Amino acid sequence: MNIKSSFLLCLLIPFSALSAYAMWQVGYIGIFTSSLANWGTIQVFCDLVVTSLLAIAWMLNDARSRGTNAWPFVVVTLLAGSFGPLFYLLKRGGEVA
Repeated sequence: MNIKSSFLLCLLIPFSALSAYAMWQVGYIGIFTSSLANWGTIQVFCDLVVTSLLAIAWMLNDARSRGTNAWPFVVVTLLAGSFGPLFYLLKRGGEVA
């Protein structure tokens, strides 16, 4: 395992714990309803949607150039946000560019 993969795992593990705790506290639907509580949270939610769409576009383009399939990671991104790109990067061995 290279240093980039190690860094991704060090990011993924606490993020997974935070996400699991949030899911336990408010549930999957509660995460979305909380993000629509006021204009500030709506802005953050929209920002995350835009970022996720950019990550999806990047994963599809990158996978096409590598001759691999990004669709499982696209689905994970649509259902669980940042987990999709993080897992995709781990699959690539931590290589970002």
